[in-house]
Amino acid sequence: MTLLEFARGPALTVALTVFIAGTLWRIFRLATRPAPPDRSAPRVDAAAAGALLGILRRFWPHPRFGARIGFSVFIGYLYHIGLAVIVFAYLPHIEFIRKLIGVGWPALPAPVTYFAGGVTMFALLIALMLRLTDPVKRLLSRFDNYFSWLVVFLPVATGMAAFDTAAGGFNQTYIALHLLTVELFLLWFPFGKLMHAGLAFWSRGITGVKYGRRGAMP
Repeated sequence: MTLLEFARGPALTVALTVFIAGTLWRIFRLATRPAPPDRSAPRVDAAAAGALLGILRRFWPHPRFGARIGFSVFIGYLYHIGLAVIVFAYLPHIEFIRKLIGVGWPALPAPVTYFAGGVTMFALLIALMLRLTDPVKRLLSRFDNYFSWLVVFLPVATGMAAFDTAAGGFNQTYIALHLLTVELFLLWFPFGKLMHAGLAFWSRGITGVKYGRRGAMP
C-alpha cells in the first residue's frame, strides 16, 4: 500500500469516523448538561430576539475595544473567509465532498482559490505572530491554541505545495501529505478549540438569551 492509498483509504475512514462521532458526542454532552437554576424573574420574554442580537452583535468588537483589537479581528475574518473559499469553492474539494455525500455545487476559478490559499496562509502567520508578541495572548495561550493553529495551517500549506507548476499537475506525494494533514485536522477537531466552528453561534445565542431574560439586550 502506497502512502497515497493509505491516506485515501484506512486513514480517511478512521479520521471521518472520529470526526463525526466526536463532534456528535460533544454536542450531545453540551445539550444535556443541566442548566443552573435562574432565580431571577424574567424581565422580558424575548428569547429569540436576545439570541439573534447575541449572535449579530459579536461579529465585531465593541467600539470601546475596536481600536485595540480591530486588526486582530480583521485577520481572524481574513483567514476564516479564506478557509471557507478553499474548502467549499475549490473544484477538487467539491468533488471530494460530492463523493462523500453525493452533493456538489459550482466551483470558483482555480486562480481565485489559489489566491485565497495564499491570503489564508499569510493571515494565519500574522495571527500566530500576534499571539506570540502580545503579552496577554501569550499568557493565555496553551498547547491547544498552538496545536489547533498548526492543524489548520498544515492542510493549507501542503495543499498549496501539491500543485506542481513545472509539471502542470499535482505532486502525488504532496497530495498524500495534504490528505494526512486534513485527517489530522478531522481527528483533532472534536477535542480542541477548533470545535468553536460548530459552537460559536450556539454559545453566543445562549448568552444573548440570558441577557435578554434579564432585560439587558446584548
